[in-house]
Amino acid sequence: MSKYFYRKISTSLFFSILIFLFTFFQLSQAIGASEEGGSKTDFIMHHVQDAHEWHFTTIGDTHISIPLPVILYEKGHGLHFFMSSEFVDEHHNKIEKDGFYIDDHEHIKAKDESRIFYDISITKNVASLFISVILLFWVFLSVAKKYNQDPLKSPKGLQSVFEPIILFIRDDIARPNIGEHKYEKYMPYLLSIFFFIWFNNLLGLLPGAANLTGNIAVTMTLALFTFVITTFSGSKDYWKHIFNTPGVPWWLKIPIPLMPVVEFIGILTKPFSLMVRLFANITAGHIIIYSLIALIFIFESVYMGPVSVLFGLFMNMVELLVAFIQAFVFTLLSAIYFGLAVEEHEHEEHKEKLEKAPA
Repeated sequence: MSKYFYRKISTSLFFSILIFLFTFFQLSQAIGASEEGGSKTDFIMHHVQDAHEWHFTTIGDTHISIPLPVILYEKGHGLHFFMSSEFVDEHHNKIEKDGFYIDDHEHIKAKDESRIFYDISITKNVASLFISVILLFWVFLSVAKKYNQDPLKSPKGLQSVFEPIILFIRDDIARPNIGEHKYEKYMPYLLSIFFFIWFNNLLGLLPGAANLTGNIAVTMTLALFTFVITTFSGSKDYWKHIFNTPGVPWWLKIPIPLMPVVEFIGILTKPFSLMVRLFANITAGHIIIYSLIALIFIFESVYMGPVSVLFGLFMNMVELLVAFIQAFVFTLLSAIYFGLAVEEHEHEEHKEKLEKAPA
């Protein structure tokens, strides 16, 4: 027992120190951003928004960043390909390149507004997306390889970490919400969406990381996946309950199709709520952490240092929980929508009547 408790205490201490270091690194990012000039809270939006370079921190006049590929397709001129470092000079001031420039909101624009082009660059969020996908493939291919080698062997390492979570998604999310006989074909999507969101939520908490799941384009794409699967999985009963809802007075369906319109709007609001919930919660958490650190520069008092760091440390620990909760909620709601789409009401009612009938 002593070894067990020692291991638990060591693990807790390790993660506490790690989160503490993350908070101080975030503080160093804020100090570097404040030295660059501009608003005292500009570094908050700089962290939340996408960018064409992966900037970590600034120490004095040294900018620690990774340039990313800029790919522009211009009608009549083909592809423009160069690194984002060509948009800044040796003092990290923004400059033009081939008639293009990056504005304050990290959007590439042309000096000549008549030029038509499409920006398909590898931005910070896209690079983070690639990293998370590679990480997901590496983790689950490693786990699958272990199972293929010996399916009956007790799980170890990564297997022991992810197996309970996979079983939790299967037994507590998919089965009860979709149904015993139909849940299996949705499991690959539910597992993919859960681990993709969870991994990227955690990666977004690392110092200098991208805010991928706090980007509304990403959350909109994830919500559209759920919407498309729900729509194409819809059974006859599902569409009947939308356009001809049973139990509703006829005058709410025929002369004025109020209920069908309300139900149809509900189809669209479900993915919208998925999109906004994930985007808002993740972005709000990042903004709160950096806002707490920004108090040091707003009040310009040495006494705010410990207060900001301690509150920032607490919010970092809360965000670890939020990272899991948001992945769980998105997966749970997707499973509920799938369950509503494939549910067969008439068969269930017939089954209940048979069960209640005397032998």
